[in-house]
Amino acid sequence: MRPYLRTVIDQFDTIRPMIQSAIRVEQLSEVNEKKPTFVAVGSFDGVHLGHQAVLQKMVAAAKPKGVRTAVLTFFPHPKRVIQQLTEPYYLTTLDERVRLLAKLGIDLIITHPFNETVRHTRAADFVADLCHYLDMRQLWGGNFALGYKREGDIPFLRQLGKEKGYTVEQVEGMVMWQGERVSSSRIRRSLLEGDLAEVNGCLGRPYCVSGVVVEGQKMGRTIGFPTANLDYWTEQLLPDNGVYATYAWLDGVRHLAATNVGVRPTVNGHQLTVEAHLLDFDADIYGRTLRLEFVAHIRPEMKFSGLDALKAEIQADVQRVRKLLTNI
Repeated sequence: MRPYLRTVIDQFDTIRPMIQSAIRVEQLSEVNEKKPTFVAVGSFDGVHLGHQAVLQKMVAAAKPKGVRTAVLTFFPHPKRVIQQLTEPYYLTTLDERVRLLAKLGIDLIITHPFNETVRHTRAADFVADLCHYLDMRQLWGGNFALGYKREGDIPFLRQLGKEKGYTVEQVEGMVMWQGERVSSSRIRRSLLEGDLAEVNGCLGRPYCVSGVVVEGQKMGRTIGFPTANLDYWTEQLLPDNGVYATYAWLDGVRHLAATNVGVRPTVNGHQLTVEAHLLDFDADIYGRTLRLEFVAHIRPEMKFSGLDALKAEIQADVQRVRKLLTNI
């Protein structure tokens, strides 16, 4: 198997353990098998309820026909290139996005690079590539457009489809949560406000942050609450600074955890950290990957008068986390 072609295995689901596999390639030209395919194109950052609605309908339509399903997702995000964004922006890492797409039953996932060349590709040329490499029979989406300056809108793509032998399947209607349309921008806004109920409602699952456990200042250990300090991807958007009830996944096993996102003002910290205290757990996990699912916001970040006051508050935080997560 070529180095850029690999199988993505979804090892577990937080609710129902299941396995889904998908073929992943890193650009469209690397697809090594041309056969009838239903395709969805987009960033799909977060793979939220709106994305899921489109992709689930595409998979449901393809299965009875024995047709392959494919998602072409861009990385980096087009806005990072076009608007030259430098602040944390992503809702998932690319690997997490692929994992979530695979869970939906997608057969082929193309993590296509978005650069200046792709940015200036005309819609007709991009569609020609989809037909050439995939044998695209249906193009799926909501209210979408593709190509340079988004010239490939729905009427354009449908007219082109008459020549190229594909149809455009537009999923009508907006997916709503609490009376407002689900979107990645809404989720980003809610994350910055620390509104986990809004974030998780729009995602249909808990927000996740993963990273390798690295050594920190070990301040938590000195007050009886050792923490796992995550070397997280700094381009991913974090929830607002504060303490959260989280599930911590380690080697497929779920643990309750109180997680702090912030700069630790009580000890005059300045660097933003993500630190998880796993309840009823005592083991050396340096160098191992920890995946945190953010379930609920417990309190905002605070500066305390000293370590004794901080310890008392953490004890209260742990009690709240334990009660909340064991009652779900």
